[in-house]
Amino acid sequence: MRFKGFLLALVLVFGTLFTPPAAAERTGAWVVSTTRLDDRLVELTVHSPAVGHDVGVRLLLPPDYDRYPARRWPTLYLLHGCCDGDTGFRSWTDKTDVAELSAHTDVLIVMPEAGPAGFYSDWQDGPRWETFHLTELRRIVERDYRSGPRRAVAGLSMGGFGALSYAGRHPGFFRAAASFSGVADPTYQGQRSYQVVLDIVAGTGADPLALWGDPVADAKVWAAHDPFDLAPRLRGLKVFISGGNGQPGPLDAPDSGLDSLEQLLGEQSVAVADQLRRFGVAVRTDFYGPGHHAWPYWERELHRSFPMLVQAISH
Repeated sequence: MRFKGFLLALVLVFGTLFTPPAAAERTGAWVVSTTRLDDRLVELTVHSPAVGHDVGVRLLLPPDYDRYPARRWPTLYLLHGCCDGDTGFRSWTDKTDVAELSAHTDVLIVMPEAGPAGFYSDWQDGPRWETFHLTELRRIVERDYRSGPRRAVAGLSMGGFGALSYAGRHPGFFRAAASFSGVADPTYQGQRSYQVVLDIVAGTGADPLALWGDPVADAKVWAAHDPFDLAPRLRGLKVFISGGNGQPGPLDAPDSGLDSLEQLLGEQSVAVADQLRRFGVAVRTDFYGPGHHAWPYWERELHRSFPMLVQAISH
């Protein structure tokens, strides 16, 4: 009998130590795989209960990461735009020189997946990207990669929306936020803007009303995510907002025409910047005029905002 009791105790102990994936799903996100692509670039696959499936994340480690194994690092979240399938988390390192830009800056850079059109939100009926990014992933990078409490966030297009919306919805979580050609005010001029959001979501095959509901009937839900309406909650942050006017610019093909999307998002960005100033928010802008909705401009704007973002989170 004593021997059987001993065996039962062993079973209970090992059952606690070796938690199966199904139990891990109930208790929080967990890392499925880790690949170190070079000295600084790490790619994770994370299983997220909030999203409901595996999610990709890339990290750029600080250049002194391995030299100081006890240090906690200021952290910059870089958010991608829409419509890159499930590989948007690779876009910043694949399409810009962010690795070279940060080569001498001791900042941990986190580049998470947000779905082809997840809009950095907990959907009314669907994935919970906000919970994944700000709760599940935050815990992982704090525990495993020593991310500290000093954080900044920047993004392009849909990610520009995410940067401003996250900063407004979670006061104190970030010290600085930057939006490049962001969907800065998804209800700007009513249907002219909200229809763009609905069309983008519908274009991925998802139900657009599953995001924030109907833009008229559920106006309060839309406003609760809209950086224009969240402007008072960004007091105390350093904010950078940029965008073009959609005319062909110096980084576009010479025979290109008007980019109506960039024109609209540029107008939204101006409206949000003006609203932020009305509430006393320290906002810097770069409304550079001619320019399309394109990566060369977003890389340039990352360079222009990077010193401000790093200064805001530096010790």
